[in-house]
Amino acid sequence: MAWIPAGPGLLFAPADRPERFAKAAQRSDMVILDLEDGCRAENRPQARENIKACELDPARTIVRINPPGSADFDLDVAAVEASPFTQVMVPKSEDLSIFDATSPETGDWQIIALIETPKGVLCLEEVANHPQVVALFWGAEDLTAALGGTSSRYGVDELPTNGGGVSGQPGGYREVPRLTRAQVLLHAAAAGKVALDSIHADTADVEGARAEAVDAAASGFAATVSIHPGLVPAIREAYSPTEEQLTWAKKVAEGAAENSGAFAVDGQMIDAPLLRQAEVILARRPDANAETRS
Repeated sequence: MAWIPAGPGLLFAPADRPERFAKAAQRSDMVILDLEDGCRAENRPQARENIKACELDPARTIVRINPPGSADFDLDVAAVEASPFTQVMVPKSEDLSIFDATSPETGDWQIIALIETPKGVLCLEEVANHPQVVALFWGAEDLTAALGGTSSRYGVDELPTNGGGVSGQPGGYREVPRLTRAQVLLHAAAAGKVALDSIHADTADVEGARAEAVDAAASGFAATVSIHPGLVPAIREAYSPTEEQLTWAKKVAEGAAENSGAFAVDGQMIDAPLLRQAEVILARRPDANAETRS
C-alpha cells in the first residue's frame, strides 16, 4: 500500500526544543522534527542528540534533515540512522541519487521530497519517481527567494489580473508558486504518490489557512503542513467531508456494490471517476484514518 500521512494536519517542531515534542504530537496528526530552518544552527549538535533520544511514535514522526551538499547533511543522516525514525523530509530536493549509496540504513528511509528550488521544480519527474520517495511537499518562500523575488503572495493592496491565489483574491500565491503547487500535485499523482501542501506563513490568519486547506483537499493533496499548532484544527476541519458529501459518497458506494457499470444517484450519472471521488471522501472520515494508514 502506498504511503499516506496519518491525518491531514502535519506540524513542524524545532528539533532543538525537545520540550515541545510531545505537545506537538498531541496537537497534530504527524510531527516533523526540524533540524533545518526551524533549528538554530548553533543548536544542531544537541538537536541531533534530541532526535536520537526522542520517544515519539515513529509511525507519526518525520525528521527534516538539512539538504544534500550542506555541511550538516552527513551529521543529520548519521543522527537519523541512530534514531528509531525512518520517515525523512529532504529539503531542496533536486538530485536524490546520493541516497542510492549513502549507507545501507538510508535504504529503508521513506523520503518526503521538499521541492523549493528552481532546479527541484524542473527535476520533479525524476524526484517523484525515485524509489525511496513516498511523497512530495513544496515550499513557496525558499522558491521565491531562489528566483530573486521578494514575495510569494499578492499583497492586500494588489489586484491580480488573472485570478491570483487559491481564492482568486489578493493574499493568494503569485504565478510561479501557483504553478509549482500544481506541478507538485500532478507529478506526485503521476508517480502514484501523495502530495503535501505548503505552510500558510501567516499563523494568525486562520481563515486564510482554512480556505487554502479546503482547496488543497478538493484538489487532491493528502495533507497540509503547518508551522503553528493553532492552524491544525482549521486544517483538519477543511479535510473532513461535510455531511452532504458523506451522504452522497455512501450512496455512490452502495450503488457501485450493485452495479458494474454506470448508474444514477439522485439524478446524477455515476461512472469510475465519480466513484473514485466518493472513495476519497469516505477515506477522509475522521474514523477512517486508522484504516487507511500504512
